[in-house]
Amino acid sequence: MIDIRRTLRGGEQVQINMGPLIDMVFLLLIFFVVTTSFVRETGIEVQRSTAATAETTEHATIMLGVSAEGHVYFEGRRVDVRSVRGLIERALAEDPDAGVVVVADRNSSTGVVVKAMDQCRLAGARSVSLAASREDQP
Repeated sequence: MIDIRRTLRGGEQVQINMGPLIDMVFLLLIFFVVTTSFVRETGIEVQRSTAATAETTEHATIMLGVSAEGHVYFEGRRVDVRSVRGLIERALAEDPDAGVVVVADRNSSTGVVVKAMDQCRLAGARSVSLAASREDQP
């Protein structure tokens, strides 16, 4: 305990211990890093189709990419369209309220995109959307 009378007389110097403060800052940093939700990208660069009614989503989404060659990508790796259901089920187990956004290249096959969206719905996704750019944006 700090004795105020002795400190005022000059008998003892008051020192501030910085150890607990540094510990608390690191604990807060760890807390914020752990609770931050990270955006998962599809892992491929696509040319999105344009739409006049395209809307921006605010909630967390699961991204699934379809390339112009018809290859399906999830979290940066190429996957078979038949394995999409299991991957989406696993992702929905982490966040049941997340929607799925299929980011398809404008030159991709419609059949592959429909199969991927169907697998997402079979996995239990409540919201399955197709990504597009607004016509007024480049």
